Amino acid sequence: MTRPAPDQLSPAVFLDRDGTIMRDVEYCSDPKQVEIFSGVPEALVRLKQNGYKLIIISNQSGIGRGYFSEEQFWFVQDAIARKLAPAVIDAIYYCPDKPGGRSTRRKPSPEMVFEAQRDHGIDLSRSFFVGDKAIDIQCGRNAGVRTILVQTGYGLQKEDTGAEFVAREFTEATDIILEQLK
Repeated sequence: MTRPAPDQLSPAVFLDRDGTIMRDVEYCSDPKQVEIFSGVPEALVRLKQNGYKLIIISNQSGIGRGYFSEEQFWFVQDAIARKLAPAVIDAIYYCPDKPGGRSTRRKPSPEMVFEAQRDHGIDLSRSFFVGDKAIDIQCGRNAGVRTILVQTGYGLQKEDTGAEFVAREFTEATDIILEQLK
């Protein structure tokens, strides 16, 4: 596989899933539990129209804990994709490992972001990570991208995460990202 030239690299928005673009349901394993936050599909379309690749980066320790299977995870992802339409997620990277193990991919490790960078020709210097937890912000910072904490899901706790930006919800995060283009 040949690497794209630096001027052919695309910016990306790396997205945490639970609590960021959808209501956080502890260990979501049922497609019926998928509830996308208001305005998210439209906001994702706006990002795509402005040249951003959309990539979900998600810890899914429910798989490693035996709470649900990888197949159930993909059923949930299919439900998310249907509810986000016409927005299109370019890729999904997830880590099924339990916390406290020897995982090299589990957030806050930036490894899933780096995998996406290699797989999709991403310019990290023009990219963002949007999440609702300190671990998301740490992952983004570890990968060298700009970070936005959304105050949905765990972001309501308003802890100091070191995020560069704070947004009430994902549509406001989208406004922040697009404002950076000006």
